[in-house]
Amino acid sequence: MEDVGADCLVSIDTTDVPIEEPKPFSKKWYSHKFQGAGLRYEIAVSIKKGHIVWVHGPFPCGSYPDISIFRHTLKHYLEENERVEADNGYNGEQPMFCKTPGGFSSRAEGAEARLVRRRLRSRHETVNKWIKDFGILSQVYRHNLIDHCHVFRAVVVLTQLAIENGEPLFEI
Repeated sequence: MEDVGADCLVSIDTTDVPIEEPKPFSKKWYSHKFQGAGLRYEIAVSIKKGHIVWVHGPFPCGSYPDISIFRHTLKHYLEENERVEADNGYNGEQPMFCKTPGGFSSRAEGAEARLVRRRLRSRHETVNKWIKDFGILSQVYRHNLIDHCHVFRAVVVLTQLAIENGEPLFEI
């Protein structure tokens, strides 16, 4: 959206949502974020407009760290010399596919560039929070897991509609 030739067009991050612990117990579902079973989704937000432009998942939290989910799909959709803004969970793909705060290219940036990138990550966390403000995603999901992706995507659509119709994210 409104590409100005930047190498990073989106910020990405994952968000974990709690689910009822499957039986029998398996560490593949464990989320360290809330010390219980969960599903993880990857979300990308347009840097220029602040729109949600990508959702991928669900993945069992314990089996798929952020970087594995990125490597599974989104990485393969990037064009040549295109990268994504991400947190340090993506350092293994830096600098070729991700720009992370811990990467060597980021350490050479000035104070203003670091501030902009912190605001960008903060804005992305705001999107994750808005999505989890819906009770069905903030409480333990106790329904059929097959349906969870439909529920999650419906909440993402509602969040995006709010962004487009009067509740935009803050500017970067």
